Amino acid sequence: MKLRLDGHDYKYAVEQILLALFPAEKPDYSIDPIVGSFDLFAESVLRLRSFYAQATTVIHCGDSVSRGTARIKRDKLTGKLVTDRLLQRIIKQSFYRAASNRLESPPAWGSLTGIRPARLAATAIEVGLSGKAAARALSRDYYVSAERASMCVDAALASLTLKETLKPDDIALYVGVPFCPTRCAYCSFVSNSVEKSHGLIEPFVRALLLEIDAASRIVRELGLRIVSVYVGGGTPTSLPADSLEIVLRALGSSFDLSHAHDYTVEAGRPDTMSAEKVGIIRRYGANRVCVNPQSMSQHVLSAIGRRHTPEDVREAVRLVRDNGGKSDFSLNIDIIAGLPGDTPEQFRSTLDTVLGFNPENITVHTLSLKKGSRIMLEGTAIPSGAEVAKMLGYAEQRLRDNGFSPYYLYRQKFTSGGFENTGWSLQGYEGVYNICMMEELCTVLALGGGGVTKLVSHDGRIERVFNAKYPREYILRAENLEEKFTKIEAFYTE
Repeated sequence: MKLRLDGHDYKYAVEQILLALFPAEKPDYSIDPIVGSFDLFAESVLRLRSFYAQATTVIHCGDSVSRGTARIKRDKLTGKLVTDRLLQRIIKQSFYRAASNRLESPPAWGSLTGIRPARLAATAIEVGLSGKAAARALSRDYYVSAERASMCVDAALASLTLKETLKPDDIALYVGVPFCPTRCAYCSFVSNSVEKSHGLIEPFVRALLLEIDAASRIVRELGLRIVSVYVGGGTPTSLPADSLEIVLRALGSSFDLSHAHDYTVEAGRPDTMSAEKVGIIRRYGANRVCVNPQSMSQHVLSAIGRRHTPEDVREAVRLVRDNGGKSDFSLNIDIIAGLPGDTPEQFRSTLDTVLGFNPENITVHTLSLKKGSRIMLEGTAIPSGAEVAKMLGYAEQRLRDNGFSPYYLYRQKFTSGGFENTGWSLQGYEGVYNICMMEELCTVLALGGGGVTKLVSHDGRIERVFNAKYPREYILRAENLEEKFTKIEAFYTE
């Protein structure tokens, strides 16, 4: 879509709402468009008048013109951060209003963009609104559907409940293990096939042990308290059992994990599980395991490049339940809406089957179309946005009917239909790490390949420290950890 900005330079805001409403269009500022010369272009205009700031969007499509406006009182524009936020909001609102009659159906998230929609609801509740009033405000101000507004409020309440329990020096610990049995068609994460990179596992584990040791010293020196642990990747259970044990033993002996509410190990690929590995996970203190089939349809599993079968998923769940115990050892299962070859009917069958496993958590992702994935590179056909909407609508109703509530959610760019990823849990089984990470409630100290440490100060200041992405890089830099931990120490001692 050709774009012209007049009176402002909030390009990112315009591009966000463009992507949300017209995902097939790309912003193009290459030349200044003339009315009638292009099939589709939009003018975004901002004017600061005496009492109001007014945003106007005019969308031209051939001889057809549609217009939308939104405004805010000038006296609300106090300080740069507030001003930028409110002006961008009315720019998006005006664009949405201009585009609304060109959309096949109203998008579930309306004009709301950004990764963390629950944060708006949390802010509204913190200043005194009830949950119902916060949901109404999302629908009124951003045209968010009633269902999504309700999900936002539930997630906001979960984050606020956790926030009240956290102390200033509480942190979460993440450990990244960048290996998988194979690479899924939708994946763009940092992960190496174990088959191709088996020789890197042993040196990677040695490098990780060095970082665990250095991190544990800085945690002790700064008096930090670990409230959640998440071992992810990749697929940590891709490691041989002896390597997995070495890593988990080192974590348990190096850090004080007695204050951790939850300790999760990703066993995302069911074909990497064994009774021995579940026993190791249990022995070293983990109390939550993620088994992530993504689909229970063999046709879909084959389409995304997974070698396991639905029966392998059932066996992995059995292993977790039989070897992990039930009372204090919980199970999370991930599924994805919108995978190649899937249909609303097959997705419903997947969800119903997963519910039959009686997990404490179910995470429902929406397929995100990442540039580096095989789906994008090969142009694989995927379900339409309307079909994904049916999948997610069924999931919300069934999960609520079975006692699950959303406890965290986030949005990504390029998701099918512009939808979201949502963690659902039974009461009392909310994943602390997921909330801390997504809502930025505390520092997340990240170790391992591709780990990104997110430092969060008491006043909300955030800094990031990046580990090497790929196993070879990570191994080569293992001896040079001083710079990372000097930054962390400086952050806490300034």
